[in-house]
Amino acid sequence: MATHATGDGGIPARDAAQRGLKRVMTLGGAYGTRNYTVKDLRDLKGKRVLTETLPFSAEEASAAEEAGIDLMKVRFDPKRPELAAEIRKAAPNTFMSFSVALVAAATEAEAVRIGYQAMELGADGIMCQWSPRFVAAAAEAGIPIEGHAGLVPRKSTWTGGLRAVGKTIEEALWVYQEIRKLEDAGAWAVEVEVIPAELLAQISKRTSLLTSSIGAGGGGDIQFLFAEDILGNKGPPYPRAGTGTRQDRSTHSSP
Repeated sequence: MATHATGDGGIPARDAAQRGLKRVMTLGGAYGTRNYTVKDLRDLKGKRVLTETLPFSAEEASAAEEAGIDLMKVRFDPKRPELAAEIRKAAPNTFMSFSVALVAAATEAEAVRIGYQAMELGADGIMCQWSPRFVAAAAEAGIPIEGHAGLVPRKSTWTGGLRAVGKTIEEALWVYQEIRKLEDAGAWAVEVEVIPAELLAQISKRTSLLTSSIGAGGGGDIQFLFAEDILGNKGPPYPRAGTGTRQDRSTHSSP
């Protein structure tokens, strides 16, 4: 018979709130505690700017949680899920999205299945570069989905290569329209990469999605920076001073 005691997979103790945590059950069926739920994050839109990082090891994830980073993303390979699972366990109390490669799913059914696989490993949601049709399928299945707009490196041939997007009126409107499509498809958040800071600030006011800024200035709801950039583990080009996000090393943002 399943127990509800803390420590062996049961419902977390009621003192979780006293420790600033929410008691949750994941979509995969596991009990746990988190600093935020999707509802909490939505309620914070426009009220405070959150911090986010992507660790590359369990050690980095544990350090990020200890440092009080609000959110994390983790690269997730459905064929080799071990590292993502290890990182999830290393930061058990932090809201964590698993980042899934564009080419991992070729149908709506595959998108749902991969999303469920990630959730069974403890993900709180998934981040993807999928089309609105795939996003809609996964969202309808109950999976919290974060989309990707602006410079999407794997789709950069359509926007002129690895460069800033949205500097013209036409491009700015296109970025906004892409975000609206994700919103209509049921996403709850969107990673916005390498667009002008003022454009993101204006878009953030006009969408219900939480906007995660990577190289797009301080106008988003979330400031996202890779752990390797925070730690200085990689060489130049470095994130530009004063932005809080990478603006040149955009090729690392995709899973």
